[in-house]
Amino acid sequence: MRTKNLISIGVFLILIPMLILLGTLVFKEKYFAYLSILVVMLSLVPMFFAFEKKENSSKELSILAVMIAVSVVGRFVFSWLPGFKPVTAVTIITAIYLGSEAGFAVGSLSAVVSNFYFGQGPWTPFQMFSWGLIGFLAGMLSNPLKKSKVFLCVFGILAGISFSLTMDIWTTLWADGTFNLSRYIASVVTALPLTTEYAVSNVLFLLLLTKPIGEKLERVKKKYGLFTVHHRD
Repeated sequence: MRTKNLISIGVFLILIPMLILLGTLVFKEKYFAYLSILVVMLSLVPMFFAFEKKENSSKELSILAVMIAVSVVGRFVFSWLPGFKPVTAVTIITAIYLGSEAGFAVGSLSAVVSNFYFGQGPWTPFQMFSWGLIGFLAGMLSNPLKKSKVFLCVFGILAGISFSLTMDIWTTLWADGTFNLSRYIASVVTALPLTTEYAVSNVLFLLLLTKPIGEKLERVKKKYGLFTVHHRD
C-alpha cells in the first residue's frame, strides 16, 4: 500500500504537472496531441499497478469504462451550458467509492474522450490534470465526503474553483509561454461567472447523483469483491 501510494503521488502530483508545464513552455503547435497521450498513459500507471495479479481486474476496468461513459455523455447532454457539466461530480463519486486512482483515471480520461467531440487542443492536458486531481483528492477524503453532505457540497464548490484556476494558468501561459501574474489575475476575474457556474453545477450534480450512483457502486463492489486491497506476505 505504501509503495502504491508513493507511485500515485509521484505520478499524479509531480510527473504529470511537470510534463504539462514542460510541454506548454517548450513545445509548440501540435505538441498537445502527444502530451495528451502521455498523460493518458501516466494516468493509468497506478491503476495497472493496483490491478497486478488481481482476478477481477477486467471487471474493475469495465466499471471504470462505464463511469467514464456516464461522465462523457453527461458532458454532451449539457453542452449548451458551458460551465454546467456533471464531469466533476461523476469523477468525485467514482473516487469516493472506488478510490483515488480510479478517480484520477475517470477525470482525466473523461476530458480527453469528450474532447473528441468538443475539440482537442492545448487546453486538453490541463483539463485532464484538473479533473484527475479533483478525483485523486476526493478519493483521499472519501470517508468525510461519504458521511457529510455539507462537506461534500463544500468540496464540490472548491473543485469548481480549482478547476477554473487551473485552466486560467493555461490561459496565461499559452499567450506567450510565460506566466504573468497580472494577466493571470485578469483571467481569473474575467472567468468569475463561469467559475460560479462550475461550483453551482458541481453541488447540484453531487446532491442528485451521489446517492443513486454510490449505492450501485457499493452493491457491485460487495457482490464481486471489486476495488479491494489484497495484502501479500
